[in-house]
Amino acid sequence: MVLMFGVGSRYEDDRVSGVSHFIEHLFFKGTGKRPTAKEIAEAIEGVGGVMNASTDKELTVYWTRVPSERLELALDVLFDIVTDSRLVPDDIDRERLVILQELKMYHDQPQDYVHSIFERLMWPRHPLGRDIVGTQDSIRSMSRDDLVAYIHSHYRGPNLVVGVAGDLDPGHTVDLVRSHLRLPEQPNGLARPGSPPPLAGPGVQVEYRKTEQAHICLGTRGVSYLDPDRYTLDLVNTILGEGMSSRLFLEIRERRSLAYDVHSYTSKHHDVGYFAVYLGVDPKKAHDAVEAVVAELHKLADSPVADIELNKAKEFTKGRLRLGLESTNAVASWLTQQLLLTGRIRSVEEVVALVDAVRPEDIQRVAGRVLKSAIQLAVVGPYESDAGFSGTIGA
Repeated sequence: MVLMFGVGSRYEDDRVSGVSHFIEHLFFKGTGKRPTAKEIAEAIEGVGGVMNASTDKELTVYWTRVPSERLELALDVLFDIVTDSRLVPDDIDRERLVILQELKMYHDQPQDYVHSIFERLMWPRHPLGRDIVGTQDSIRSMSRDDLVAYIHSHYRGPNLVVGVAGDLDPGHTVDLVRSHLRLPEQPNGLARPGSPPPLAGPGVQVEYRKTEQAHICLGTRGVSYLDPDRYTLDLVNTILGEGMSSRLFLEIRERRSLAYDVHSYTSKHHDVGYFAVYLGVDPKKAHDAVEAVVAELHKLADSPVADIELNKAKEFTKGRLRLGLESTNAVASWLTQQLLLTGRIRSVEEVVALVDAVRPEDIQRVAGRVLKSAIQLAVVGPYESDAGFSGTIGA
C-alpha cells in the first residue's frame, strides 16, 4: 500500500530547501505509539513486510508491502508515522548529520552529480533546479519549527491519495483507510509554485574534476505529464536511448565505441518537462561524443521514422509498462500517482491504445518540437573551462 502526498522539493523556498526530504527521513524515527525507529521497523518486518519512502519534486511517498491479512497493521504503521511523528530534537540533529553526508556522497559521484548541474541549467533560479536533498546551508539551519510548519501546511487530507493493491475486499479496505485518517481536512490554501521562465538559449556548464571519464548530461525542455504529446515523447525517447537496440546505443557505443553507458530519459512535471541524454566518455573524445549525440537528435527530427522502428518502440514501451506492474506495490503506486497528479486514472489498456495511436508523422513533429529547442549541456571532467563545448550544441 502507498500513501502519496502532493508535496516535494518544488514547494520549498530557498531557506528551507530539502525540508520535504528531511521530513521523510524523520517520520521513521519515532511516534507516540512506536517511540523508536527500531519499533517502527519491527512492526512491519515482524510480519515479513518491507517499508520505505521517497521524495521527488512534486511527490512524497510512504509505502509498505505486507501479506494481505496484515493490511490493518500496514495502515496503522503508515498513518502513525505521517500523523504522530515525535520529531525529537536529538533525532533531528542526528538525521541532519546523516543528510549532510548524503549530500557529500552525491557530490562525490560525478555520474550522479552531473544530473544536478544539468537541472540547474534546465530550470535556472527555480525550485525545480534545486537538489531534492537541499543544500549544506539549508540543512544545517533547518529548525524543528520549520519542520513542524511545513508538515502542518502540506500533510493534509486533500493533499493525499491512498493506494492499495492485492487480495483485498475493496469495501472493507475503504472502511479501514477512513478509520485511520487523522489529517486536517481543509486544503492548505497555498498557491501552486509558478512555472519556470523560458530559457534564454543554449547553455553550458563544466565542473572540473580529475576523473578518468567525462560525465555528460545534455538535453532540451520537453513536455508535461498533462501534455497530449507525452506518450509520443516517450516513444521518441525509446527510439533514441532505451535499450541496446536504440539509436544512441548503436551509434555511440557499438559503431563509434565512444561510451560504455549512453542512454536517454524524460522528466515530467505538471507544467513542464525535459528530455535528456547521459553518457560517460574518454575526456579526449567528449566533444566528438556530444556532436554525435546532437546529430542523432536532429536526425530524428529531420527524417521520418520507419514503421518497423516505430512498431519496435511501441512493443518495447507496452512490454515495459506491463512488466513494471507485476508487483502489487507497483500497481498501487502507478494508480495513485495518476490520480494525484492528473486527477484521473487510465487503465493499462487505455495507455496501450494511446501508444498504439502514435504515427510516424507524430514522432517527427514532437521530435522537432522538443529536440530542436535550446540544448543545455552539463559536463563533469578534467576541463579547466567550457572551451570547445559551446560549439558542439550551437551555443
